Amino acid sequence: MIIAPRMRGFICLTAHPDGSRQNVKNQIHYVQQQPALDSYKKVLVIGASTGFGLASRITAAFGSGAATIGVFFEKPASPGKTASPGWYNAAAFEEEAAQKGLYAKSINGDAFSDAIKQQTIDLIKQDLGQVDCVVYSLASPVRLHPKTGVLHRSALKPIGKTFTNKTVDFHTGVVSTISIEPATEEDIQNTITVMGGEDWQMWMDALLEAGVLAENAVTVAYSYIGPEVTEAVYRKGTIGRAKDHLEATADVITEQLKSINGKAYISVNKALVTQASSAIPVIPLYISLLYKLMKSKGTHEGCIEQMYRLFSERLVKSGEVPTDKEGRIRIDDWEMDAEIQAEIAKLWEQSDTESLVGFGDLEGYRNDFLNLFGFGYKEVDYDAEANELVDVPSIK
Repeated sequence: MIIAPRMRGFICLTAHPDGSRQNVKNQIHYVQQQPALDSYKKVLVIGASTGFGLASRITAAFGSGAATIGVFFEKPASPGKTASPGWYNAAAFEEEAAQKGLYAKSINGDAFSDAIKQQTIDLIKQDLGQVDCVVYSLASPVRLHPKTGVLHRSALKPIGKTFTNKTVDFHTGVVSTISIEPATEEDIQNTITVMGGEDWQMWMDALLEAGVLAENAVTVAYSYIGPEVTEAVYRKGTIGRAKDHLEATADVITEQLKSINGKAYISVNKALVTQASSAIPVIPLYISLLYKLMKSKGTHEGCIEQMYRLFSERLVKSGEVPTDKEGRIRIDDWEMDAEIQAEIAKLWEQSDTESLVGFGDLEGYRNDFLNLFGFGYKEVDYDAEANELVDVPSIK
């Protein structure tokens, strides 16, 4: 079939298998051009099919020669209907890993469930024995709680008062004002349950109890802080409460891992175009301004550049791991540069539909958004027919 992007708001309803393969190949190529890493060798990535999770898996495998197990919840294709982009990413990753003789297996299912945790443990025992690094990179708007059976839905809302600020429709470039009503206490608690640290802790509890964590094993979960212009709806909103909980959970897990001399870290990453970030009001406007400035300074990074820098300079296997006073790894340091943020604050006030054409990098935003779904790659002929029915080799 010929596959074209079909948009509905901030999501794309189709994905391109050949473009997704190109996305994975490009990230692998980047890692292979960097110095080899003396890093973790048996890595579990929970949330491994897109974004930072996929980039972490690629960095571990092709930077350090690691055996990797990836857990994700993606939709396979059916005749005439494409798979989700993460499915195609996972298929391409496994194919590329096999060509390099690297162990790579994947598990597709609800990572919040007890059943998927047990399936993962069984696979580790069967094939790897133990893992020395666990990356937790889940991004889901809903969570079916494995103990209560209650379905929780997260909310993107401010806390305390109505939030009003600028946003941009990245498809059209129209800058407008948006207002979001404050969260209820139920909204806050649901968001913490979905996006906080409880599931990360459940994973680590299960892995530790099963004896599949190696001596000195580490685990890292990803967070975001961001600037003042987004804090009311992000860091001081419902998502921020969930991130606070996630970050506090790192200390609890570290205490639990003392028996194996292990440690849990939070890595605060840079703002990037993802399906999740595109859904958050004000974030697309902020990212378009940020991209323009960071590209002009030569400090812009995508997911793969961020994750390679994380594993090569921060989450090092031997030596001191540099953190801020809260114990967090800060890989958002270039984004939060005082000069960059001061310039964004100034441009934010001046931004409207006309001026953003010059101030911002909406074209870069749109291209990165299309890339998430396998579109916009010059190496791919999108007028040619593509086979939508792609298998992930290790998933039967």
